[in-house]
Amino acid sequence: MPLTAGYDPAPIAHYENFPVASWLCPPHLRVPIAALYHFARTADDLADEGQASPEQRLADLAAYRQALRQACQGLIPPQAPNADRWARVFGPLRRAVAEFALPAHLLHALLDAFEHDVRMTQSGLDYPDRDALLAYCANSANPVGRLLLHLYGVQDALSLERSDAICTALQLINFWQDPSRDLPRGRNYFPRDACANTGFDARLLTRQDADLPQIPSPRASASAHALVRLCAADARARMEQGQALVHRIPGRAGWELRLVVQGGLRVLDKIEALGGAVLHTRPRLHWWDAPRIAWRALLM
Repeated sequence: MPLTAGYDPAPIAHYENFPVASWLCPPHLRVPIAALYHFARTADDLADEGQASPEQRLADLAAYRQALRQACQGLIPPQAPNADRWARVFGPLRRAVAEFALPAHLLHALLDAFEHDVRMTQSGLDYPDRDALLAYCANSANPVGRLLLHLYGVQDALSLERSDAICTALQLINFWQDPSRDLPRGRNYFPRDACANTGFDARLLTRQDADLPQIPSPRASASAHALVRLCAADARARMEQGQALVHRIPGRAGWELRLVVQGGLRVLDKIEALGGAVLHTRPRLHWWDAPRIAWRALLM
């Protein structure tokens, strides 16, 4: 049975900067891409949304991983209480894995990242340096690009390397876009070495010392501006390193990737314009950014 038969993907309700299974995506791949999206989005929600305790989040992610193992083996979970909890996720994913031979280790790597995030938040830890943060991105972001390349039939080493650069850049852009939301939740992705290099007191981000003041006003903090500029410049360099991949992706999918790349760069424009203010304000894409993104995509 074709993967598209009998499956109406759940509506994508989360705010996303970038297109997900849009009309530019090859029609025969829209359903497996939507299945991958819902798998990752649901796991992210288990790790991050709601009021569950860290212990409950880890238990849910462990159950979710077991459901993934069964899906990758083509098994339908046995009937039990809450057996249909993720039926709309793993039914389509099971068919996608079977039809397209999706690499299971890439799906498990995403769950490794979500579990790592829960444990980091639970322990109040941050990242000591950029290498530690990039190692996290290797699980939290890069598998997504490699799964898409698998669907597109692109597997050469240079394309995989460029995909990793783009995906890591997108993950970093998300981090530097969201500190005003992440920091109150106890999630700090600014590496300590970047803070030290810019003279920013990392303790202001982790709130580990009650005697320290709150994050200083971004207008009055040159070090906050320097920290954001440094982190944004690293994300931009990675995106530019990988952007030639758009010429290796065939047809409409290549055009969608152009929009993803330019959407990410446009968010970086906004982050860089705000500077240290992103510690308090979340930059967003709006409809009026679309013409600029489309024009830049056309010129790639």
